Amino acid sequence: MFCECEHKHEVFVVFDMRYHKIPDETVRRLPVYLRSLMVSANQGHKSISSRSLAESVGVNSWQIRKDFSYFGDFGTRGVGYDIERLAKEIKKILRLDVIRRAVLVGVGDLGSALLAYPGFGVFGLDIVAAFDVDLEKIGRTLNGVTIEDFTEIDAVKERDISLAIIAVPRTEAQRAADRLVASGIKGILNFAPCKVTAPGRVKVITLDIAMELARLPYYIPRAGRTEEPQQA
Repeated sequence: MFCECEHKHEVFVVFDMRYHKIPDETVRRLPVYLRSLMVSANQGHKSISSRSLAESVGVNSWQIRKDFSYFGDFGTRGVGYDIERLAKEIKKILRLDVIRRAVLVGVGDLGSALLAYPGFGVFGLDIVAAFDVDLEKIGRTLNGVTIEDFTEIDAVKERDISLAIIAVPRTEAQRAADRLVASGIKGILNFAPCKVTAPGRVKVITLDIAMELARLPYYIPRAGRTEEPQQA
């Protein structure tokens, strides 16, 4: 027998260990499924089959069923998935069922575009602070966020901010990451064109737009050729 607090702790530990076994590719697909479900809901649909969901996101229906099988049985045979319930479950799995506050470091062209992007709110993400080293930018307000001096980045410790976005030049990326980690940040989305390192307790995802774009020509046939390379 456990007291209530011990029981809750045990469930949390088991739950966390189970999620650590989920393949990264499955986790990457979950937000894609969620976005498609939101689109279907906005179109007035109440339920969706695995086949329809698969067609909307470009994967096989068996892949969707396999991905969801890691977390439970969400569908009903002959009916499919209840869109509202499934969206709620995915948000819970991804821990998007609460608002996640984020800080942006680097308010150049890319950083400014990220501040203006409305899509983060759909997933419960809110950029509430922004920092830069450019004295001409510090003090300006973009989309309701006032740009602050990067030398004062430690201030995020007091603001209940757990996520960060890095949009600085390559030479400044690691320094930015180090300061963010020291400020208590638990997850970093890195747009700088380089790898940044962080302690194991901090999750870092690097998205190099130029590198992704560099893959694209491979899939485009050369002039005079009719064959196409294999899809990734």
